[in-house]
Amino acid sequence: MENKSSYPIGVFDSGIGGLTVVKSLIQLLPNENIVYFGDTARVPYGPKSNAVVREYTRDDVNILLQHNVKMIVVACNTVSAVALDVVMQMSSIPVIGMIAPGAEFALKNSSSKQIGIIGTVATIQSKAYENTLLQLDSSVNCFAKACPLFVSLAEEGMFNHLATELIAKEYLTPLLQQKIDTLILGCTHYPLLKDAILKVTQGAVKLIDSGEAAALKVKEVLQQNNLLNENKDSPLLQLFVSDAPEKISKLCEQFLGRKPGAIRQIHI
Repeated sequence: MENKSSYPIGVFDSGIGGLTVVKSLIQLLPNENIVYFGDTARVPYGPKSNAVVREYTRDDVNILLQHNVKMIVVACNTVSAVALDVVMQMSSIPVIGMIAPGAEFALKNSSSKQIGIIGTVATIQSKAYENTLLQLDSSVNCFAKACPLFVSLAEEGMFNHLATELIAKEYLTPLLQQKIDTLILGCTHYPLLKDAILKVTQGAVKLIDSGEAAALKVKEVLQQNNLLNENKDSPLLQLFVSDAPEKISKLCEQFLGRKPGAIRQIHI
């Protein structure tokens, strides 16, 4: 039987927000080879119809499958909410989304079971997080809010800008009025805005990074399938985008916490 443990993990997102998930994967699984695709030509996915998101998802998965990946990580909450079944139908390899790991992690961290959820319009309208949380614990109270401007602010690198803080206050105040003790950052772009969010919440709310939770799930599934890469020789990180690789290079460094190396463009 062919040993697939050295094959890369495939990760995709609507843009470069999914690099926050890649960062978590590198920290947790430093030996793994990773192929990342960010659909920067068509970001954001959140405001688009479910049918369009599902169409884009097929394109994204086909790109990753060309790189012989051993697992696909859907580092996009919108796709995880409305098109995870598309990913699973296209391949027999393990697939990890953002919703279930984020919901499980939030429940573990909430003492009052008053949980807030922020995400794109598509993610919030799908009620994917609420449904998953309620399946896990029927006594939980969920309070959801779409934050459509957050993706653009993150993609523009406006992490600590006054405008970001003002918009965060506008979005989060209704949730804070519900006395939430835990807040799911239901979009992989949102961890980059943590500083602005923390200023608004004044540190009184536990922030749940769905990407960190997903990375823990990835490790668990790789172990279960004997797919952990034990080879410690210089793991490869390959980055692909569908538009503007030169513009994105600086931002990738902020998302990843390190210089990203060559970023190649793929035309869809």
